[in-house]
Amino acid sequence: MTKTIVIGVLALQGAFIEHIHALNTLREVEHIRDVVEVRTKAELDKVDALIIPGGESTAIALIAERCGILDDLREFARTKPTWKGGQQLLDALPVTVSRNQFGRQVDSFTIKLDSKHIAGEPFNYVFIRAPAIVSVDDPEVEPLVELPPGIGQTEESENGLLVAVKYRSMLGTSFHPELTHDNRWHQYFVRMALSLI
Repeated sequence: MTKTIVIGVLALQGAFIEHIHALNTLREVEHIRDVVEVRTKAELDKVDALIIPGGESTAIALIAERCGILDDLREFARTKPTWKGGQQLLDALPVTVSRNQFGRQVDSFTIKLDSKHIAGEPFNYVFIRAPAIVSVDDPEVEPLVELPPGIGQTEESENGLLVAVKYRSMLGTSFHPELTHDNRWHQYFVRMALSLI
């Protein structure tokens, strides 16, 4: 029997609808049984994997705390496939993150990069007031995408900055793939999650 998956998207704030649209484009080919919005613990308990959208991560964390699900989200991320885009909720990843590494909203940018984890043509990465991973604090963290030297670097970041990592059942990114019309990072996460459940 073919394994299928229910994927939740935390729908408290941010570009959650765009994530849902990207996942729905994969339903036929990637064994996705359902894609659901998650706002409560009851909804969280029904999903096999979760996307926590990036952007406004401090606000998302405050709303999650007020809704009484912040601790549930953190526990879910420690035990089930989770894609985290927000640094406030990245505490389960053993990395050091620099908030707004690339400056203010006006400094947002896109860059096309190759990645051995994303097949085909270079992916168009979208950075909006984005964090960056400036150090990895556990050898189990697998770097997935590193920016070329010179982009967004400060004196504290001697090497190229990491903008995507995998750690156990977690995917951490600092870009916005949901704002492109390219679903390959969503496909990567679905395949990662299917391999873990």
